[in-house]
Amino acid sequence: MSDRLSRLVPLTGALFAVLAVVAIFTGGESPGTNEPTAKIIAYYATHRSEVETNNILFALAFLILVLFAASLRSYLRQTPAAEGLSAMVLAGAVLMAVGVLTTSGVEYGLAKEIHHLGPEAVKTLNFITEELAFLPVIGGAFLFAIGSGLAILRGARLPKWLGWVAIVLAIAALIPPASFPSLLGFAIWSIIVSILIYLRTGPDTTALPSAAGTMSG
Repeated sequence: MSDRLSRLVPLTGALFAVLAVVAIFTGGESPGTNEPTAKIIAYYATHRSEVETNNILFALAFLILVLFAASLRSYLRQTPAAEGLSAMVLAGAVLMAVGVLTTSGVEYGLAKEIHHLGPEAVKTLNFITEELAFLPVIGGAFLFAIGSGLAILRGARLPKWLGWVAIVLAIAALIPPASFPSLLGFAIWSIIVSILIYLRTGPDTTALPSAAGTMSG
């Protein structure tokens, strides 16, 4: 990978956030586990194209998140005290990606094969997407955010307030009513961090200390 391309890798955090937000706000609300089977079948039959596109976007977004996490880990481990915590960041991203890819794969399959599945299979697969596959996403978000936050507070070259925000997001991810809003906050956090890392790993960072100081207050 050329130096130019490697310098752009941190911006995958911003790309992840954009794709994830687009997927969230363009996708419909899938039926809950308590809905009648007939309603679940009708939803996936009627919204097949929308569901397929939405889940492709989600899968792509969280694969890109793994790239961002690898870049963030590389940046954080430049601080010796944060090296161990940086591994937690990458592990969390991988866990999130596994959860999202599982959900996306099942929902994509439901939409594509809905007319070839029996009622019990539809009900079971819908339960997996609504209740089970989201757990790795929450757990991964916690590991990613808590690892990042503690690494920043232990001296990694990012504003301390971003560390505290990450810790708050990590805790919020474990509280069901706040889980979804925390993921949106995580997307915004990723944009800020990705841009800062991009700026601070450029070919000429001599002009950045003053700007960095204003953001690290």
